[in-house]
Amino acid sequence: MHKTAADIRRMKGRERIAAVTAYDYSLASLCDRAGGIDVLLVGDSAAMVVLGQDGTAGATVGQMCMFTSAVARARKSAMVVADMPFMSYQPGTGAAVRNAGRLVRAGADAVKIEGGLAAAPAVRAITDAGVPVMGHIGLQPQTSRLSGGYRVQGRTDAEAGRLAEDAAALEEAGAFSIVLEMVARQAAGAVTRSAGVPTIGIGSGAECDGQVLVLHDLLGIYDRVSPRFAKRYADLSPAVSGAVASYAAEVKGGAFPAAEHSFDMDGGEGGGEEAGPAASGPGG
Repeated sequence: MHKTAADIRRMKGRERIAAVTAYDYSLASLCDRAGGIDVLLVGDSAAMVVLGQDGTAGATVGQMCMFTSAVARARKSAMVVADMPFMSYQPGTGAAVRNAGRLVRAGADAVKIEGGLAAAPAVRAITDAGVPVMGHIGLQPQTSRLSGGYRVQGRTDAEAGRLAEDAAALEEAGAFSIVLEMVARQAAGAVTRSAGVPTIGIGSGAECDGQVLVLHDLLGIYDRVSPRFAKRYADLSPAVSGAVASYAAEVKGGAFPAAEHSFDMDGGEGGGEEAGPAASGPGG
């Protein structure tokens, strides 16, 4: 059985929550099998790290459904939470419920919405429809252009107070957890202590109830942006580039494919072997 919203909510004060983004079957499978990951977040950051866009606002509901279905097919134990992309819930509660339903049908166990007080009606409508919602306050990448760009939130007492109000509104509306992005650690700690639901930090210090990182940052395979808060646990870019360069060199030099990578006609040496699933290739 995989984790549910109720399981995540019960972890507050008992066990720290480990979350990571995922967008495709292969990497989601590795994350789920690694052990210890509670939430696979299908983030709209896919617009940047998968699709090469400059921000998250370009992600569409259709794209998020595609990524979500791939991740849902991979997971066995983690909860799958899908981001609701820009303008999928802002137009009104009707649109919010319809689009949340699309993501659930694609395989999500819950959806995530950016925004505090202003997003509370959408959170309430979606939860009333039976879909768990994860909130998201602090830096809100979808609308960062309206709030001065990518800057730390909660640096002043006034900002910290507004964050606390946002968190309270989301909790009252039914959110089972709240992401705090790029919030000053003292403010994040205060929100965490006052909230009755878990907080999951990204660049918001150690006092949150859990943490989330973008997988591509964690693995060192995305270098267009390098946030200070994103610890790199591996640097896979050189390994990937090196492997592809070796492949290209062997193809051009005639070393690949060798005899062991080829098949013979019936009656020939080594004939009758099964190709295996990979043999169908891109065109199969």
